[in-house]
Amino acid sequence: MKNISIKNDAGLLALAVRLVIGWTYFSAFWRRTILANKLDPELAGYIGEKFNHFLPNALGIKPVILFLVENPDMLWINMVIFTIIEGIVGLFIIFGLFTRIMSIGVFLLAMGILLGSGWIGTTCLDEWQIGVLGIATGFLLFLTGSGKYSLDNYFMKNNFSFTKKKWFNWMGSGELPIKEHIFPKIVLIGSLFIFGITLLTNQIFHGGLWGTLHNKSVKPKLEITAGKIENNKLSFDVFRTEGVDVYGSWIIGIELLNTQNKTTIKYTQNDLSRLSKENISNYYVAKIKPGKHSLIIPLGAKANLNFQNETLSNLPNGTYTVQITDISGVSWKHQILKN
Repeated sequence: MKNISIKNDAGLLALAVRLVIGWTYFSAFWRRTILANKLDPELAGYIGEKFNHFLPNALGIKPVILFLVENPDMLWINMVIFTIIEGIVGLFIIFGLFTRIMSIGVFLLAMGILLGSGWIGTTCLDEWQIGVLGIATGFLLFLTGSGKYSLDNYFMKNNFSFTKKKWFNWMGSGELPIKEHIFPKIVLIGSLFIFGITLLTNQIFHGGLWGTLHNKSVKPKLEITAGKIENNKLSFDVFRTEGVDVYGSWIIGIELLNTQNKTTIKYTQNDLSRLSKENISNYYVAKIKPGKHSLIIPLGAKANLNFQNETLSNLPNGTYTVQITDISGVSWKHQILKN
């Protein structure tokens, strides 16, 4: 093995980064399995519901998220696999074992976080920062490998046979087998690519480069679609696409308005808190459900709401408006044509 001075040991210089990024990913496994059970779909805090929060504004991977939240069994399997991978990657990075292949895992996990949830964060663009910094540190650790304080280094110092194989320098640590005049170009191209991803996602998710700066996590937003009035039944789909991910939108009123903007039917917060399962058909893992004082709509939840009322049978044909009101006073409207 080629002797490298301690001062020029890039892997050693990146030790703090390696330990912190390793714990960042291993701690996800630790939280979900040891400190609390976040892999049980029946318990509060199930990680699958958090994953569902990503859906409304995910970039590029929305079809994958949609498929999983529509298929709870597949979602659970993927959440377990994802958690195990995070645990392995984090632990191996901390100990500096097969550092380079694990750094690719860091890069891919961070990319998933960035594309899925980079738009979430009420104050400091939290998930976006975690994603872009994870991508950058994954690339850094691939270039440096692990230095003096690592299992990779221990195996190399003690001349374990597998460290003599060509693949070990690509998957573990040591000097990358890249020609010296090409190496700076790889560093530059990779760094500019990651910087480009950073600027692109900052603009798409938050308007961070030009235009109006926005944050989709500050206040709730509902999309109302597929409204129908048939005989004595009113139904429509509700999808919460924005707002804080740690608590729901609290709905205190649902009204049906006529063309004169007068209320023909009204459901108060007490009415909504007493809705039954027959009134709500959820599409995803995150579920719309009645709470103690209102109807609760978590981020990413979508459901069909239906109400039976004899008044509907006697309404004349025409255009009506469904109005949903949040406890904050914000309301959303959707027009329905009754033929």
